[in-house]
Amino acid sequence: MTDTSLTHVPVLLAEAIEALATDPSGTYVDATFGRGGHSRALLARLGPHGRLFAIDRDPQAIRAAADIDDPRFAITQAEFGQLAAACSRAGITRVHGVLLDLGVSSPQLDDPQRGFSFRHDGPLDMRMNPDSGPTAAQWLAQATENEITEVIREYGEERFARSIAKALVAARAVERVDTTGQLARIVGGAVRTREPGQDPATRTFQALRIHINAELAQLPLALEQALDLLHPGGRLAVISFHSLEDRIVKNFMRDAAHPEAKFARLPIATVDLPRPRLRLIGKPIRADAAELARNVRARSALLRVAEKTE
Repeated sequence: MTDTSLTHVPVLLAEAIEALATDPSGTYVDATFGRGGHSRALLARLGPHGRLFAIDRDPQAIRAAADIDDPRFAITQAEFGQLAAACSRAGITRVHGVLLDLGVSSPQLDDPQRGFSFRHDGPLDMRMNPDSGPTAAQWLAQATENEITEVIREYGEERFARSIAKALVAARAVERVDTTGQLARIVGGAVRTREPGQDPATRTFQALRIHINAELAQLPLALEQALDLLHPGGRLAVISFHSLEDRIVKNFMRDAAHPEAKFARLPIATVDLPRPRLRLIGKPIRADAAELARNVRARSALLRVAEKTE
């Protein structure tokens, strides 16, 4: 059995499943299993011949999946950027829907040992797979001031990135920055102002997490692989939590739905223009007031859905 002391409330659950589950006998992929909230809801919508294949890089998520005793369900440990290879190993060549619920899960945030949050003092790890790659502490120990600045500015959209990087380099000359508490204090001393209600360390923690896990590098790979895997009429549903993620998703779906836009100023006949590979389904969906009252982490969630064309 899994540890239920750390739970995750899936965001935009009903909306995502309603948009995704168009064929009760279809094959679906939950490429970001987390603690399985979306997977369980999707299984409840599938018929006896439906199939759900899940992916997650976090070994704790894989252990949590052991609680799902359903012959229609299988899971493997992989990054979502390895979607195609993971499906191929499972003998899956075409699917009716792919779900991506991006970002970090509540159990990851709430476990001090994972090092994702400045709200709990713990080891400065931040790896979604604790068995792979350098920790945030290890990266900060060897990165140059310019590298730290670039990561915090690009992935955290932090205007005080240079000041934070300078403070981190100065601090590590005295002692290694090994805990989330140390990092939060250093960043707090370097950030002069912040939006009301936002901790000074928020953007820096986000930036380091994205960098350590190569999240934005994997996202375009996952989107393209998902599109290739979909049957015509199959759906791609993506839940993002900040502007950097959503920009990638929005641009990918827009370009696949309107490829002709790239050739608008060229003398190309309409018949020779590339055909759309996706059709946008509805408008982006945000959590309603009732969900926001239940789950504050839904406030920045945005669901986009698209359907593969014939």
